[in-house]
Amino acid sequence: MKVLKLSAQGLPQAWISLEQAVLHYAADEVRWESGAQVALFRGGHNAVTGAQSVIAVNSIIGTKGVPDINPFNLKSSLTNAKLFARDRNVCAYCGGHFDEQDLTREHIVPLAQRGRDHWMNVVTACRACNHRKGARTPEQARMPLLYAPYVPSLWEDFILRNRRILADQMEFLLAHVPRSSRLLV
Repeated sequence: MKVLKLSAQGLPQAWISLEQAVLHYAADEVRWESGAQVALFRGGHNAVTGAQSVIAVNSIIGTKGVPDINPFNLKSSLTNAKLFARDRNVCAYCGGHFDEQDLTREHIVPLAQRGRDHWMNVVTACRACNHRKGARTPEQARMPLLYAPYVPSLWEDFILRNRRILADQMEFLLAHVPRSSRLLV
């Protein structure tokens, strides 16, 4: 389970472990929290009062201070898992829905024709369509695209990075996703 770490202004910074979240709480770096409580950590007992220390961790935390990095300067890394999730495991040529192991990263302008490996030049394709298209463009192969590629927004990228997102985390992230996002379908 991961905690969604945000800046004090509410911009996503990272998915962090429960242990990392506890460190933020213990260092008094959590400015605000949202979502459900996901863990309760018990520590030692106070020598004077006898009270046990307890840290409750929420699924979403906003931390104090200015972030080390501007999340809007981050480029969404391209991986097959994120590509297939962006495209909802749907082949861009036949429209079929497939399991991940039956999908491929398809270059619209093939690498053999000086196409590049970036978000705007790749779509999800089933193995049969990828093989049929070969090293041709969709026009050359007479295989029109059923949907257009796009670069995921910061918010979409955080959704695509984590396979196990809690409902309250997903609700928070989806509230900031562009209305045109395929993730809203």
